[in-house]
Amino acid sequence: MIDLEGRTPIIGLIRECALHFSLYKPHAREQARILLTVPVHREGRKTRTWILEPGEIAALAQRLAEEG
Repeated sequence: MIDLEGRTPIIGLIRECALHFSLYKPHAREQARILLTVPVHREGRKTRTWILEPGEIAALAQRLAEEG
């Protein structure tokens, strides 16, 4: 996971990145991005992407929190 303020990136599983995201302050959440190792398809886009945006990370973190 990277942020746009130049802090050291977190290298780990997507689950770890989502858990760290849930600990961030609101300003840091707006700046966070997850760089994927494999591109994924997004609805409404013609090409696959390599980055998860903050809204997508938040949804993933919420889903992980609900699963326990």
